[in-house]
Amino acid sequence: MQPETAFARIPDAALTDSDPPLLYPDYVGTRLRAPKDPLVLLPSSLSELTGPVYGNRALRETDADLTRQHAGKPLRGQLVEIWQANAAGRYRHSVDTHDAPLDPNFTGCGRCLTADDGTYRFVTVLPGAYPWKNHANAWRPKHVHFSLFGRAFTERLVTQMYFPGDPLFPFDPILASIRDERVRQRLVAAFELELTQPEWALGFRFDIVLGGRKATPLEEPHDD
Repeated sequence: MQPETAFARIPDAALTDSDPPLLYPDYVGTRLRAPKDPLVLLPSSLSELTGPVYGNRALRETDADLTRQHAGKPLRGQLVEIWQANAAGRYRHSVDTHDAPLDPNFTGCGRCLTADDGTYRFVTVLPGAYPWKNHANAWRPKHVHFSLFGRAFTERLVTQMYFPGDPLFPFDPILASIRDERVRQRLVAAFELELTQPEWALGFRFDIVLGGRKATPLEEPHDD
């Protein structure tokens, strides 16, 4: 019989309803990466604050192409990256061993800079749901990962965008780790007929709010 494993708990007083806890046992991955000791704050050096945020390649227009608008005060020149599974629910990544087919015409990632008015736009495919072995018969809802960089490498925010009406929402421990249902809805994109292109693509709007009472829930960057 295996002994029961104890996990550290982040005090509820240190969290808001917008923040998923670093340790949420139903999401098995957090058991391994959630800190169990007090965090140590390290001073930032000049190189960390001024270093490149995405390698040394120039940003190309072809790196980006989905639809997003920013409500409130716009933030220009922010590097936005996305990555996702293809329509069959498989990532183009060596660790994804799901037997769903790969799409030779789909890279699964993109990036762009926000415009002067804070808007951004990507063109992509609707990602498929996929099994992820977190628990019995576990499936992730359709989603797109978002990463936002500020002016320095250390200024990075990570979140996920979901699509409306997904039947897997009630069964997903990552989404459920955000305790307030109203806050969870901030991660669900809105269908926009005005953004939809006839005979070509559906349009969705995903507003990312970086502060205040209506801030978009964010997560700790990791490799999932």
